[in-house]
Amino acid sequence: MQHSTSPLWVITGPTGVGKTEAAMRIADHFPVDLISADSVMVYRDLNIGSAKPSKDELARYPHALVDHIDPEIPFDAGQFVSAATAAIHQSWEHQRIPVLVGGTILYLRALLYGLDRLPAASVEVRAAIRDEARTHGWARLHAELEAHDPILGQEIHPHHSSRIERAVEVLRLTGSSIRSFWSGPSLSSETFGQACRPEMLILWPEDRDALRERLASRFDAMLAVGFLDEVQQLMQRGSLTHEHPSMRSVGYRQAWQYLQGDSDFETMRGTAIMATRQLAKRQLTWLRREQNAHQLLVGSTLNSQAVLNWAASLR
Repeated sequence: MQHSTSPLWVITGPTGVGKTEAAMRIADHFPVDLISADSVMVYRDLNIGSAKPSKDELARYPHALVDHIDPEIPFDAGQFVSAATAAIHQSWEHQRIPVLVGGTILYLRALLYGLDRLPAASVEVRAAIRDEARTHGWARLHAELEAHDPILGQEIHPHHSSRIERAVEVLRLTGSSIRSFWSGPSLSSETFGQACRPEMLILWPEDRDALRERLASRFDAMLAVGFLDEVQQLMQRGSLTHEHPSMRSVGYRQAWQYLQGDSDFETMRGTAIMATRQLAKRQLTWLRREQNAHQLLVGSTLNSQAVLNWAASLR
């Protein structure tokens, strides 16, 4: 590389905007290694519901951290940072450019800005929180957070159970809001152990309403190609439950509830589409804070040439 610092490219944006396609187009023209930053694609056998690239696409465009771990095994931001950092260094050692691609903002922030100094998880506290949620609902726990920290209450959606669980856990363990542990805006040099030059491309939907409709159509397409069969097979593993983080992912959670008889088909479909739209909204909220990123507006189709122009400008 001609630069004194090591390159790191990041392609991100809301769900359904075309991140994987953009990464594959870049891989057609530049010496890059793709590294997934997606908290669902990391699990094996979660294929349709995660919009994972096909087997043929993965053979042509390998993604590190896709099909990385079994769905019974929890995978968190700390594990992601360790695995992604190893993949980044391997790419640098081969004189190639690592490209992070994905929309799991927690993963990207942990990697780029450093892990928060949060207390370790407590099995006992989490069990108590889940018991309360089953008895009183997640809305009551969300209200507890909002009463302590109104800003946090606005940033965490009342239906985002995994984030509510962790925030309540931190509050009960420390007496402080989880926001007080969040990292500042400066890049963490500790993560990479060497000078790094991250460049971020945010794919931004040109029309938010059009994205909402596209997300609904995409979920219907997933149903048409066997998404419910995929979840049924996961349920039959025996070792996997609805409490595992992999099965609390958007789409999988709603499909599991439907297949075990807790909702009807139309309710499942409607709540899954709504949850996907809410995920996209949260992602966009976080990405607005990235002041130094390059934004590319995406309409009904991805402008591949604009993506390639961005990559070429970094060489």
